[in-house]
Amino acid sequence: MKLLKYILIMAVTAVIFQSCIEDGVSSSSSDQPTFSVDSLKLGTVFTEQGSTTHRFLVYNRHDKIININSIELRDKTQGVFRLNVDGQSGSEFHNVEIRPNDSIYVFVEATLPPNGKIGPMTIDNTLDFTTLGVTRSVVITADGLDVIRLKAKTIETDTRLTAERPYQVFDSLVVAPGATLTIDPGAHLYFHDKSELIVRGSLRANGTPENPVNMTGDRTGNVVASIPFELMSGQWGGVYFATSSSASKMTNTSIRNMSYGVVVDSVVTSTPDNPALYLLNCQIHNSAGYILQTAHSAVTAIGTELTDAANGIVYVRGGNLTLNHCTIANYYLFSALGGPALQLDHINAETDDLSGLPKLQADITNTIIYGNGTDISHGDLTDTAVTLRRCLLKSAGSDDDNFINCLWDTDPMYYTVREDYLFDYRLKPESPAIQAADPALTLPDAATDPYGTPRLTPPSLGAYEYTPADATSR
Repeated sequence: MKLLKYILIMAVTAVIFQSCIEDGVSSSSSDQPTFSVDSLKLGTVFTEQGSTTHRFLVYNRHDKIININSIELRDKTQGVFRLNVDGQSGSEFHNVEIRPNDSIYVFVEATLPPNGKIGPMTIDNTLDFTTLGVTRSVVITADGLDVIRLKAKTIETDTRLTAERPYQVFDSLVVAPGATLTIDPGAHLYFHDKSELIVRGSLRANGTPENPVNMTGDRTGNVVASIPFELMSGQWGGVYFATSSSASKMTNTSIRNMSYGVVVDSVVTSTPDNPALYLLNCQIHNSAGYILQTAHSAVTAIGTELTDAANGIVYVRGGNLTLNHCTIANYYLFSALGGPALQLDHINAETDDLSGLPKLQADITNTIIYGNGTDISHGDLTDTAVTLRRCLLKSAGSDDDNFINCLWDTDPMYYTVREDYLFDYRLKPESPAIQAADPALTLPDAATDPYGTPRLTPPSLGAYEYTPADATSR
C-alpha cells in the first residue's frame, strides 16, 4: 500500500512538473519582446574598415518565458552588418528564449564597401524579431565614408591635401626637409592609434572660420553609452616640428585628442618675425601630455584656444613666445593635473638648461590663463624677459614690472562644465573678460576671432569675442 501511494505521489508530481514546464513558455501572441532602441545608429564608419561594436537590449517584460522564433536581417544579401545574439555569432537565429523579466544583448558591427561618393552615404538594414507570428523590428544604420589612406607616407616635394575626401593616416605622415605640405580649407585628417604628423620641412594648414582644418583620432562612435570617442585623449601621437622645420603656419585648425600635443623642437634659427610655428585662430585641445611644447624656438599664437591636458597646457623652454588673445585653460577629464597651465623654463639662472642659448623672451597679452590647478609655474619673473600685459589670471597676485595691468583672481566664466563633458571656452554674458582687453595690445591678425567674429572696441580677453548672439543661440 505504501509503495502504491509513493508511486501515485510521484506520478502526480511529474504531471504537475510537466504542466509547469509547458505553462512556463508563453503561447500568447500578445507577449512580445521590447527593445532598448527603436533604431541603432552606428554613426560614421570608414568604408572597408570594421566599425566599433554597438549593442542594444531585448527585454521580456512578461511573467513567462518568451521564445523568439527567428531573428534575422531582412536583406540577407547585403553582407554589411554582423550580429551576435546572446553570445552566439551568426546571420540568423532561431528559438531564442528570454526568461521572465529578463533581457539579452544584441551586438552589431559593420564593414561598409566603398561607395565612390563625396561625403557619407547611409546604408541601413532591418533586424526582424518574429515571435508567434508577430514581427517587431529594429532598424540599423551606418554612414559609410570613403577615405584616402596614407600609410607611412613621406612628402618629398610640395604637396597639397584637398578637402574632397578625408585622409586616414597610419603610422606617420612626414614632411621631408625642403618640402611644404599645404592643407586646404575644410580638409579632415584622421590619425590611427600612435600615428603622428612629423614636419621636417614646412606645414601650411589653411583653414577658415567656415571651413576649418581638422586633425583628430580615427575612432568614431561612442566609448560607452552616450560618451563619444571625441572626448578621449591619447588617440594618436600629435604634431612634431623637427629642428629642420621652418616657417610653418596654421590658421583655423583644430587639433584634438592627442598623446603628446604639438611640439616645436629646437628650431633655433627662428625669430619673432619669422617664427618656427605661427598659430592663428586655432584650437589645440585634449592631450594626454601637453598641448604645446616648445624648446629654443620662436612660436606665435594669436586668437588660439589651448586647452585640457594631463601635464599642463603650455611648456616653453627658452626661445621666444608671443601669445595674443589666447585662452589657456585646463579642465582635463582623465587624471589629476601634472603641472601648472603655463610652465616657463630657461628663463633665468635658476632654470638655466646649460644649453648656452638665450633665455626665454615672452610677451603674453590680452590672454586668459584660468582653470583647474595653478596658472603659472613662476610667479616671480623679476629680471626675466617674460611679461604678461592685460591678462586674466587665476592667481591672487598683484602687478609689477612683469605683470602689467592684469586681472587677478578673476573667473572668466566659460561655458565649460567638466562634469557634463561640455568643453566650451566662450564667455558667458556676465563674464568680467568681456570688453576687458586693451585694444592697443590687439595685434592686427587678431581683428577677428576663430568664428570670424570681429573684435569689439574694446575687445574681450581671450580667444573668443563675446557678442549678444552667443547668449541667444544657447
